[in-house]
Amino acid sequence: MSRGFWKKLPKPFFALAPMADVTDFAFREIIAKYGKPDVLWTEFVSADGLAHPKAREKLLIDFKYSKKERPIVAQIFGANPKTIREAAALVCELGFDGVDINMGCPDRTIEKQGAGAALMKNPKLAQEIIYAAKEGAGDLPVSVKTRVGYNKDETEAWIPALLETGIAALTIHARTRKEMSKAPAQWDRVARAVDLAKGTGALIIGNGDVKDMADAKEKARATGADGVMFGRAIFGNPWLFANVGHPMSNILTDDKKSKSKPCDISQGLSKQKEIQKEITIEEKLRVMVEHTKLFEKELGAHKNFAIMKKHYKAYVNGFDGAKELRTKLMEAKDAREVETIVRAHLTNDMKEIV
Repeated sequence: MSRGFWKKLPKPFFALAPMADVTDFAFREIIAKYGKPDVLWTEFVSADGLAHPKAREKLLIDFKYSKKERPIVAQIFGANPKTIREAAALVCELGFDGVDINMGCPDRTIEKQGAGAALMKNPKLAQEIIYAAKEGAGDLPVSVKTRVGYNKDETEAWIPALLETGIAALTIHARTRKEMSKAPAQWDRVARAVDLAKGTGALIIGNGDVKDMADAKEKARATGADGVMFGRAIFGNPWLFANVGHPMSNILTDDKKSKSKPCDISQGLSKQKEIQKEITIEEKLRVMVEHTKLFEKELGAHKNFAIMKKHYKAYVNGFDGAKELRTKLMEAKDAREVETIVRAHLTNDMKEIV
């Protein structure tokens, strides 16, 4: 079993979930700049599409990344071992640090292909897909992201079936496919997966309802999970992981040469709270504009500008005038308009203060 970069990560480590039309190259670059997690994932990409010469040309933009994002894992989905093998080989060729297979997405169009969450109903095929990915990936470690079951909790049968294949890591969204994201995440199922994984060498990553870094650290402590994955908490907050993924880092100590003991986790969390408090509305809006410009520059020719608008709803929230500003941003057609709207808002704010 190839574990690659996984064996070098701190414990617990913190990751950002792959989210369609969210964690694209532009957003990951912003996150890497303002608060990089221990591991980043791409959006998921169709293995069938990647195996088709013409479709591959359009899909490769979803695999764009930079070295500052490392370690970076490419996520693929599919129900055909042959195309999964080919896609994993391409991921290796592109220089990624790992390949991840999505076995939890509840999207109907993906399930109709027999992929995503549908694989929980077909453990034999799921195993064949993992073995095919390992063949194609070469020395790259293969991991899986899934849920605890389809219509009901199937942890006791489903998780061991995945672990049997020798995967390097397993991310568990602690809900069933039926529950989507409506029911509370059952983190006791993550704890059970940790027990089931003992002796296999696989790392267990918990996912679901993680509010902030303090919550993540507590969930890791309570369950024994090797890592914790954040999803919705990243919206409007590229600083989520700022200086906290590594509680022993220099930025969390007053003096590199100090003879005192390195700070503990509680000090790290305290430092993060200070960082979050220091982020002004102006800074949030500045980074939002930066994010927009980067999206337009790097992805504008390939993706719809409307993708950015879900980010505006998160960036522009919780302050006086936010509703009016959001309304204007929803009508913006490009980065120039967004910058103009934000400048006008900030100028008006300054006049009111004076």
